[in-house]
Amino acid sequence: MSGTDLTQMQLPRFSGIPTFMRVPACTDLAQLDIALAGVPFDGGVTARPGARYGPREIRNMSTMTRTTHHVTRFNPFAACRVGDIGDVPFTDLYHLERAHEDIRRFFEPVFAAGKIALSAGGDHSITYPIFQAMAPNEPIALVHIDAHTDTWDSFKGSKFTHGAPFRRAVEAGLLDPKRTIQIGIRGAQNSDEGWRYSIENGMRVVFIEEFEARGPAAIAEEARRVVGDAPVYLSLDVDGLDPVFTPGTGTPEIGGLTTRETLALLRGLDGLRWVGGDVVEVSPPYDPSGNTALVAATLMYEMLCLFAASRFRSA
Repeated sequence: MSGTDLTQMQLPRFSGIPTFMRVPACTDLAQLDIALAGVPFDGGVTARPGARYGPREIRNMSTMTRTTHHVTRFNPFAACRVGDIGDVPFTDLYHLERAHEDIRRFFEPVFAAGKIALSAGGDHSITYPIFQAMAPNEPIALVHIDAHTDTWDSFKGSKFTHGAPFRRAVEAGLLDPKRTIQIGIRGAQNSDEGWRYSIENGMRVVFIEEFEARGPAAIAEEARRVVGDAPVYLSLDVDGLDPVFTPGTGTPEIGGLTTRETLALLRGLDGLRWVGGDVVEVSPPYDPSGNTALVAATLMYEMLCLFAASRFRSA
């Protein structure tokens, strides 16, 4: 398996086309093993908008990315062919369900070609149409890092907001709730509907108090137990982290994961059968320092390392 053309990564970081991690811009899926993509959409938010600008700022901050992981010495760009396939082109941006159809159509050929997709949102509603595009033969497993379960039903007349993607995915037979773990859950709610739905349908819900008591290594091991050997997707909402680290997000909740805890958790998930993932809910208008986008870009790199190692081992 050949690696990634890193010519652009040799340029000064402030120059060149601002792709994710300075990988080549590429539209030919045959040349890729892992496709990086942006989903600039926040039509599903229930509070503060702005995540439509997330992919652009994550790309900007991802110019800080280097090739080789300092702990594992693994270089995902040498192990796999990685490219930026651009942003979802929306034809009907102001109608939530039709915008989701645009997302599904964009990702369908990626999964049909057997590629791993690593996406930057956008609000969390984008994950449901990505699951639809995947069209798995059997419901997939999920590792979900977030302050919220995102298993509420409807909000102000819509069942497709960023508070509902995993409920919709279970209902559609795309997601196996018994092989789903939700990590970092916290924050007061007006109803226990989301927590109750997740627990009653068999999802393993790790509230932040349990995470704090047991630590990232134990929770990573719990995640491995829950998902088993099933094909698994990784969805990371930056509000899963404490807003000290990721203030630029639409629904911040204090008392979340630290960056070090998140890195340790992700690194404990190596070796799973990854089929894709996303980092969502970066809202640059609330991120004046750019730190949220930097954290998101760094976590995307960590996820890329997981995915590339999985693909390299199976090649």
